[in-house]
Amino acid sequence: MNYLEASRAQAERLRGKEHVRILALETSCDETAAAVIQDGRKILSNVVFSQIDLHELYGGVVPEIASRAHMEACDRILDEALSRAGMTLEETDALAVTYGPGLVGALLTGVNCMKGLAYAAGKPLIPVNHIEGHVSANFLTHPELEPPFLCLVVSGGHSHLVEVEDYGVYRQLGQTVDDAAGEAFDKAARVLGLPYPGGPRIDALAEEGNPDYLQLPRPKLEGRYDVSFSGIKTAFLNAVHGMEQRGEKLPKADLAASFRSAVCGQLAEKTERLLKDRQAEGKKPVMALAGGVSANRELRRRMEDLCGKLGVKLYLPRIDLCTDNGAMIGAAAYYQLQQGRIAGLELNAEPALRFV
Repeated sequence: MNYLEASRAQAERLRGKEHVRILALETSCDETAAAVIQDGRKILSNVVFSQIDLHELYGGVVPEIASRAHMEACDRILDEALSRAGMTLEETDALAVTYGPGLVGALLTGVNCMKGLAYAAGKPLIPVNHIEGHVSANFLTHPELEPPFLCLVVSGGHSHLVEVEDYGVYRQLGQTVDDAAGEAFDKAARVLGLPYPGGPRIDALAEEGNPDYLQLPRPKLEGRYDVSFSGIKTAFLNAVHGMEQRGEKLPKADLAASFRSAVCGQLAEKTERLLKDRQAEGKKPVMALAGGVSANRELRRRMEDLCGKLGVKLYLPRIDLCTDNGAMIGAAAYYQLQQGRIAGLELNAEPALRFV
């Protein structure tokens, strides 16, 4: 019996086990993160090594530096996750790893690490889509949450409105037609001279500013639930460059607040349209937020106000589970395992892996 056949047999047995503990690794970008998750809902440990200090000098993630940092950190972070969970590798039931989307070198580091570990330990290996991991962070914050529900997924590379029909089953309802929300925040932060990472910096600075200082365009799109941030970003960059050319001092807090308001306003507007459409159909929608941008204070406030106004139950992931972490990968992996989705040693990184 080869490794994959043995893993499938193990996975079948695990589906009937009372408690399943998964050691998960996330290396899709600039955080080396590992966690031990029980039954897809309980965090036994969650360790994150951030590379912010390594990339801050360059104003963004340098793929080669990220890959090398992952290589140096993987073993240490995995050991620490097991130690904090009070477990040994042998006591885990399965392993999980992010295989896409993300930076190819960073993904390869994690995939190869966990393939070797899974083979040596004789454990099943579960491949996880990074964006599915972000959605699954809600299961850790809210153990009572179950599909179906609607989810706004917003991160550095993705902006989607999806329906989570079942575990691992998603239907796309809307998406960005150009830039992602997180990418737009990072570009706006860069033009304001804010250090990396830009998104959180703009969010913090915007708390001190006037969101009505600068009026930015509202895109008109064919897709009822689609969003666009390219035009907003270009208008913002042109406004800032114009002020600089005229020798004007930049009111950075006001500019940050105006940009944040435009981005979050569009996301909230399309979410409101979807929720009202569902209610008009006689349905009682449930809403969740996911992805790195779900930590944005203005977006969280708008979603809370919107759902409160419409009487819709809203689930927000815990702040520390919004950004990349191993816990969300372990949560998603549990439900992949229940459906018998495991990987063989041919598993490869897929940097352009689609979510839906």
